[in-house]
Amino acid sequence: MAEAVAELLERAARRDAALEELRALRVAVQAVPLPALRSRLGEHHLRALFGLLAVNDREQVSACVSILERLLQALDPLYVIQNLREELQKGLFHPDDSVKILTMSQVGRIVEDSAAVPEILHSPELLQQIINCIGGEKIAVAKEAIKSLSRLAQSQEGLEALFGSSLLGDLRRVMATSDIVRYRVYELIVEISSVSAESLNYCASSGLIPELIGELTGEDVLVRATCIEMVTALAHSPQGRQYLAQQGVIDRISNIILGAQSDPFSSFYLPGFVKFFGNLAVVDSPQQICERYPVFMEKVFEMAESQDPTMIGVAVDTLGILGSNVEGKQVLQKTRSRFQNLLSKIGHQAKNAPTELRLRCLDAISSLLYLPPEQQTEDLLRMTESWFTSLSSQPLELFRSISTQPFPDLHCGALRVFTAIANQPWAQKLMLSSPGFVEYIVDRSVEPDKASKDAKYELVKALVNSKSIAEIFGNQYYLRLRAYLLEGPYYVKAASTTAVEGAE
Repeated sequence: MAEAVAELLERAARRDAALEELRALRVAVQAVPLPALRSRLGEHHLRALFGLLAVNDREQVSACVSILERLLQALDPLYVIQNLREELQKGLFHPDDSVKILTMSQVGRIVEDSAAVPEILHSPELLQQIINCIGGEKIAVAKEAIKSLSRLAQSQEGLEALFGSSLLGDLRRVMATSDIVRYRVYELIVEISSVSAESLNYCASSGLIPELIGELTGEDVLVRATCIEMVTALAHSPQGRQYLAQQGVIDRISNIILGAQSDPFSSFYLPGFVKFFGNLAVVDSPQQICERYPVFMEKVFEMAESQDPTMIGVAVDTLGILGSNVEGKQVLQKTRSRFQNLLSKIGHQAKNAPTELRLRCLDAISSLLYLPPEQQTEDLLRMTESWFTSLSSQPLELFRSISTQPFPDLHCGALRVFTAIANQPWAQKLMLSSPGFVEYIVDRSVEPDKASKDAKYELVKALVNSKSIAEIFGNQYYLRLRAYLLEGPYYVKAASTTAVEGAE
């Protein structure tokens, strides 16, 4: 096969390879290991293949892109930038998006190689064209450009090149293209900021983060809704949270939520602002955030108690995020009957709302009820049991009825609720006392598709791995569950046949 590749590469190098031969080469290079490709590959082969991209033939371009993707993998990034700089430059101007993406993925490899980074920093026109690609019509091209530049900024030299040279001006020029492109640049800035405190300082000093925050707290409600997503992403890193707190941004967001009551357009941005605090509470401290910004919790409850399905959905998602760790659960428990009443409404929505909201309720319930084994104190187990019983007059039957409906998403959502409580003794006792429930768990015939089989398997695994299961379920059921686990999610029992004498 390696000989066939060598022969086809020579034909391509002479520019007399027909489309059929390029197709054959595309298949052949996938079959040959990278070291063997490397030993057969010459600079003239690659230049010729890049040259074959300069045609108005989509199929030929597609074949050459696939071949080059494979061949370039075999080469050291330093070799690529030193010997194919001009070809990469041309690739960024190519009218076919797949060629631009191929080129930028190579730049991504180059900037991750410490020996190759200085070479690319000496190619400002290459970096300038990547910045231009952020303004590309196709989102896939823009995403690849953002990824390449984000990788570049992970080195000190890359940060200096991007923010301490004319490239910053190129970024600003591209930003002016349209609102959509401006948000793409903000996305890049947020990605770079998340790497380290130093990278955030570069982004802040460039003026781009202050501009993003200015738009977030400005008067345009649609712009606010878009910018809050970026600021939420910024808050995922410790340095991002520290910066937002120092600049008073978190207080300003809290004040905007406070003033939303009198704003007829608040429904545009309020969901994003509430999600911001939900995410902040999880990565920081739920108790501190809820105590310092009481307006956040109040707004979540208001939204959950409203009649607006959009607001209910956001509130349910936020409660699920907030209650995903023990500290968050304890914050919710402190609200006493108000949260218990809310659980009853969430249980009702899980049964009766439109499908999308039902799924969000099921996911939130799973998050709220799950307790890791090492955190299963008596108090916390009593709490999750009381929450479960608050969901419905017969909560186990509620989720069982959802799990038997012919909608895979809802079916899996209900199984995830069972999985969330499966390692808690009170839930195991409830399952055992519910007629036919254990039989339902080990019945493989009720799972129609792969996702459902996987979800059921996770439930069985959670039960088997629990310390209390053998004692509560008893030996017979425990062994059946263990057998299910050992057989795997897709086991099918072989049908036995009996030969009858004299049968045809």
